[in-house]
Amino acid sequence: MADLRYLKGYGPEIQQQASELLASGKTAAFFLARYPEPHQLQGARALHDYTMALKNQYLRSSAPISKVIYDDRIHVIDNALGLHTFVSRVQGNKLKAKHEIRISSLFRRLPEPLLNMIVVHELAHLREKAHDKAFYRLCCHMQPEYHQREFELRLYLCHRERHGDLW
Repeated sequence: MADLRYLKGYGPEIQQQASELLASGKTAAFFLARYPEPHQLQGARALHDYTMALKNQYLRSSAPISKVIYDDRIHVIDNALGLHTFVSRVQGNKLKAKHEIRISSLFRRLPEPLLNMIVVHELAHLREKAHDKAFYRLCCHMQPEYHQREFELRLYLCHRERHGDLW
């Protein structure tokens, strides 16, 4: 099951079902029926505005974000879908913090619900640094179908590796 590297965290039964679905060639039909169109957030400005709207809706009192971009240097193979970076700098007698969200350029053509899952994940890091219960509770608060979408995104990455892009 080398082609299931993105599903390593799931149990053997789910991995077996995913493997059978991928082998049957039905994943493309599944994804295209569920998500027929890619999102239209192609540029950095559109992605920034989209992310800030979600932040303002759910995390208004959280630290400000200085940058939201698609990043060509993030490789999904390294198991990163996006990155939240936090940099602290001392300026005079003050500590300045800078939060950036970088999303792999691979996701420029995903359907909006899957991009939303990645953005929600990175936004949750503004409040919760570790991937613990509080972190996933916050993700589910912002997107109730968070776990399902994460699984579908990981399944899509397996599909993409085996059969190529859909959108």
